[in-house]
Amino acid sequence: MTFRREENVWIPESDLEGMSVDTLAVRAGQIRTGQLEHSDPIFPTSSFVYGSAAQAAARFGGDEPGNIYSRFTNPTVQAFEARIAAMEGGERAVATASGMAAILSTCMALLKSGDHVVCSRGVFGTTNVLFQKYMAKFGVETTFVSLTDMEAWSSAVRAETRMLFIETPSNPLCEVADMDGLAHLAHENDALFVVDNCFCTPVLQRPLEHGADIIIHSATKYLDGQGRCVGGVVVGPSKLMEEVYGFLRSAGPTMSPFNAWVFLKGLETLPIRMRAHCDNALELALWLDKQPTVAEVFYAGLQTHPQHELAKKQQKGFGGVLSFRLKGGREEAWRFIDATRMISITANLGDVKTTITHPATTTHGRLSAEDKVAAGITENLVRISVGIEAVEDLKTDLERGFQALQNPNNGNV
Repeated sequence: MTFRREENVWIPESDLEGMSVDTLAVRAGQIRTGQLEHSDPIFPTSSFVYGSAAQAAARFGGDEPGNIYSRFTNPTVQAFEARIAAMEGGERAVATASGMAAILSTCMALLKSGDHVVCSRGVFGTTNVLFQKYMAKFGVETTFVSLTDMEAWSSAVRAETRMLFIETPSNPLCEVADMDGLAHLAHENDALFVVDNCFCTPVLQRPLEHGADIIIHSATKYLDGQGRCVGGVVVGPSKLMEEVYGFLRSAGPTMSPFNAWVFLKGLETLPIRMRAHCDNALELALWLDKQPTVAEVFYAGLQTHPQHELAKKQQKGFGGVLSFRLKGGREEAWRFIDATRMISITANLGDVKTTITHPATTTHGRLSAEDKVAAGITENLVRISVGIEAVEDLKTDLERGFQALQNPNNGNV
């Protein structure tokens, strides 16, 4: 039997102009082949063939668009890039092998020796290490400041500053940055404003609309949503993304076609998942705030949060990550975590399954003691990435932790 393309069937291209993020999450970026498949196809191939030697030369030389090699051109990866760019309202996206690869690719493509970065202290611990240890080897200096202290940001900027880098909300204390103010500061000093939008995703927050130049995602988190694959993506204007793409082409921190296909499937349910995460997280934060052994809860959805009104202005929801300080230290935090019997003890976040971790010894464990203090990463801090299980069941499981604190001699309950 011979299979052929359905070349005589004409399917009009989808018109998605003006469509909402919910619709773009399902429809944007799809590239149908001649087989006219309804679902997104996957292209697990390392290379592509050409009709002639001349066409191959034209592709490699950039004179003719088309696929060359899956290190930097693959249809499945391009479909994912087009979809997330549409959702963020950006001109172009470049997918990478991980979220950290997205940050590294951005820095290597757009910074040079002698440049200076101002970065918020409230970033993922490995982001801190990347700037402080590895970018420093290439002559890029970084100053870390409080995410919410605009005077500190202004004071840190100098003539060599070429990038302001933030996560908002922050990890793990859920601080919220004034993106409009930071964008203005960056641009009046000829610097780029880069926002890690991992916690909110474009469903809850669109940083480009608040002056950001570049958006970073760890696709591993909410974009996938089920903890299946590792990946990252950079979104921004075509001119800047061409530089990031050039680094990817040469250095190869590449997203695989299979992972891109998984992320495409994840994006289809992202809007409904994010709403469920937000609903559960808010209810859980309110409940935790009433517990006698909890000293402080960090979640922008609480009216007592110092940036609650700012979060309401910038975000369409407060996200699915919260953290809290228990009365005590590491011993109490570990005892609380170990007493849970349903919630997963893992450092990953953004999963439909609720996860719990101790930031001081996991996500931020490689920071120095001084850096932990500056970032507010205390030994009694616990972070929860709230999933979409029944919230009453989450409370039941966390209650085991509180019981363990009240009865330390009884072991896990």
